Amino acid sequence: MSDLPDPATGMELRVTEVTALAEAIAAGEIRLIDCREQDEWDFNRLPKAAFLPLSRFTEIAGSVLSKDDSVIVYCHHGMRSLHATQWLRAHGHDKCWSKKGGIQAWSESVDPSVPQY
Repeated sequence: MSDLPDPATGMELRVTEVTALAEAIAAGEIRLIDCREQDEWDFNRLPKAAFLPLSRFTEIAGSVLSKDDSVIVYCHHGMRSLHATQWLRAHGHDKCWSKKGGIQAWSESVDPSVPQY
């Protein structure tokens, strides 16, 4: 498993930290969760991401995510994913982080082929 930061050091990962975990994400060792809404998901998404909209997050997260999963949550700019991460941690999911800057930062810094909106 790739080296994940200590959850006690914070709830957010910078884009560079997430790109360093790309192999673990591709291998399924780290779950990548998109918490945006359906129209945003339909417009663009990151490879290997699972769709778990924030509007339904609290009702379905427990059946989709194990407390043992390592999870990175993203949204458009990073605010909704931070709320989802806070909720997960409050419910016993210690190995979870929000991707700071969301998919927008990813498009700007990593993969410009990801459409912006």
